[in-house]
Amino acid sequence: MFRGRDAACLRWLFLDLNSYFASVEQQENPKLRGRPIIVTPVASEGTCAIAASYEAKAFGIRTGTPVYEARRLCPGLKTVNARHDVYVEYHHRIVDEIERHLHVTKVESIDEVACELLGAERRTENAIALAREVQQGILKHVGECLRSSVGLGPSVLLAKTASDMKKPAGLTVLGADQLPGAILGLDLGDLAGIGRNMERRLKVAGVPDIATLWALTPSRARAIWGSIGGERLWYALHGIDPPEIETHRQSIGHSHVLGPALRNRAAAYRVARRLLARASSRLRRAEHKTGKLALWLRVEGEGARESAARFPHTADTFSLLGVLDHLWNDVVRPVEILPVKHVGITLLDLIPATCIAPDLFGWTPDVDERPERLRLSLAIDHLNQRYGCDTVSIGATPAGLPAYMGAKVAFNRIPERKDFAG
Repeated sequence: MFRGRDAACLRWLFLDLNSYFASVEQQENPKLRGRPIIVTPVASEGTCAIAASYEAKAFGIRTGTPVYEARRLCPGLKTVNARHDVYVEYHHRIVDEIERHLHVTKVESIDEVACELLGAERRTENAIALAREVQQGILKHVGECLRSSVGLGPSVLLAKTASDMKKPAGLTVLGADQLPGAILGLDLGDLAGIGRNMERRLKVAGVPDIATLWALTPSRARAIWGSIGGERLWYALHGIDPPEIETHRQSIGHSHVLGPALRNRAAAYRVARRLLARASSRLRRAEHKTGKLALWLRVEGEGARESAARFPHTADTFSLLGVLDHLWNDVVRPVEILPVKHVGITLLDLIPATCIAPDLFGWTPDVDERPERLRLSLAIDHLNQRYGCDTVSIGATPAGLPAYMGAKVAFNRIPERKDFAG
């Protein structure tokens, strides 16, 4: 039995894949290795990089850099269209490799995981050895381009902060015995949970740096944040993980940036229908129903147009497509010729499909649904899962539309493998 404990009080190993999307593309295509590349959502000079290789970062290119600006900074730059299905597949392979060494406690994002250290793993020398094993295991068994940075700390926040301190392929320990000295040179914005707006609020409240933040009381931190979030961050900063907060699914949505050839009303409408079909399939897999649909378009030179509608809760694609048609007529006039750049749909007001209590008269949303259409929607899901994406589609054929639409990696969501097949 492990009885020892050292002064570092390490509890977490946090792993961050470096330049993940770009690294996966370099792993998949050896011709891109060692070269400056960016990953873009669509083949257009007007879009922005969603990832950059370290070779591109050396030229000052970052996530969010416009493609035309990136080419100016680096004339030899290569651009690659995002392939979210490939990134998800590599994510699962990486998690499987980490599990060979220690359990993945939390998947924070597609390129970040947190692993709780147990027993003898918490000793500093053992934790460091384990971190190196994980890093080398990923390089050996998943891909030599997939470098990772690891942080070790008493709380998830401190371990994550440590993982950001040495990139690429770094290994940093932020032990309890090093605090607060080891983090005083960081900026407030280097801490997860402190964005630009929060950083400005802190400075207005007389908290210009981490030393001042460290010296606050938990109640004062809560007052500055205006919520319990400040108190939770204070405890995490001091090496104490706050209790987990249970969250419930609130929405399901998809959006797509249209390439130049699709920036017209007819193509944008087809994209919106396909996005809704993908979202409704996810809705059924999650065993939920929706009572509100929102549609938004971003039109070149005009900004966003949006509309939303409520209806009896349903998971039927056919019913939702009917709602979409009404919303489309709200945001697009029949005679308009629109250069639509971005289309998005969101399913809101979600409820579990199997937990709908009847009202005083015995009515439930199921009464207004047509069960044969819901069964047909489920049958289409099954065929697309078994035989491939868009084996069966509703309405217009998806020919001419992008292969990857709807299923995208987001900050707070990793698509399921099924999202790319159904």
